[in-house]
Amino acid sequence: ARYFDKTSRKVGNEFRDYIFEHQPEITPTNLRSFAEKFAADHKLDLPFVVDPKGELAAKISADKNLGVAVGIQHTPTIYVVSNKTQGKPFVEVVDRSKLFELIDTMKREFPLS
Repeated sequence: ARYFDKTSRKVGNEFRDYIFEHQPEITPTNLRSFAEKFAADHKLDLPFVVDPKGELAAKISADKNLGVAVGIQHTPTIYVVSNKTQGKPFVEVVDRSKLFELIDTMKREFPLS
């Protein structure tokens, strides 16, 4: 995404959206092919070596360090929020396969009035 930001912030954000949309399908092995398809669909060149000087890697590292500093441990970060007034009114969904289970539990414990 940082590479596509060099074209424009809009294109970088479109790439981020594209990657999030296809996240379940993407592996370290096929990530490059997804980037190539996005580049081709947007009539952009994707060089063989995207970041030869490590400049984009430094920006990514800074982004990651900022996330760690503010308590983000992974992305996407998903919360199930209730109308609970005591204690924590939300639960972080760490295991996405349990998202609906957490929603159902929250609905049982804190039904709408």
